[in-house]
Amino acid sequence: MRVVVPFGGREPKTRLAPFFDADERREFAVSMLRDVLDAVRAAGGDPAVVADAPVSVGASVTVDDRPLTEVVGDELAERDELGGDPVAVVMADLALATPAALARLFETDGDVVAAPGLGGGTNALVVRHPDFSVDYHGASILDHRRIARDVGCSFAEVDSMRLAVDVDEPSDLVEVLVHGEGRAREWLVDAGVRLERGSGRVEAVRARR
Repeated sequence: MRVVVPFGGREPKTRLAPFFDADERREFAVSMLRDVLDAVRAAGGDPAVVADAPVSVGASVTVDDRPLTEVVGDELAERDELGGDPVAVVMADLALATPAALARLFETDGDVVAAPGLGGGTNALVVRHPDFSVDYHGASILDHRRIARDVGCSFAEVDSMRLAVDVDEPSDLVEVLVHGEGRAREWLVDAGVRLERGSGRVEAVRARR
């Protein structure tokens, strides 16, 4: 299965600025991207990165700085022109994604299969229906449910913690440190990010060097 992996590498992860400078944020974003590509391949997918700036990650990379909805829409249109094989879309910041979680997504029956994000987004999709289109603005999982209803295609959702967590906020770093298994977690540890256990929620803090 072709798996499109959108990557925002020009100014990645600006909401992590309290922890990392611009160069560090790019390094961390690339480490997550590499983890996602490894998981996609191990799940049997054929990943293709679509990035808004050049990036070298040992995979096919197309540079396209248009909005995400347009980029993915063109990928789906190209799929239809080439015979209608399923296409998956997996976000590049799913640092907890595993081959098992992605294989479950890829193998679930449905015209459209989605993995919702915790904040209302759509962290991963498999599209098998030619009339389905995407809309990644705002709470996109709601839009994708509606679009599926409007075009009369089935819509299945995969409830997966590992696909629900996309890393955008400092609080998301806790999840990577607790549940991560790949390069992204190693990068955080090397950067001096650690867990701080208090009387309430666990927080991620950084020991400055």
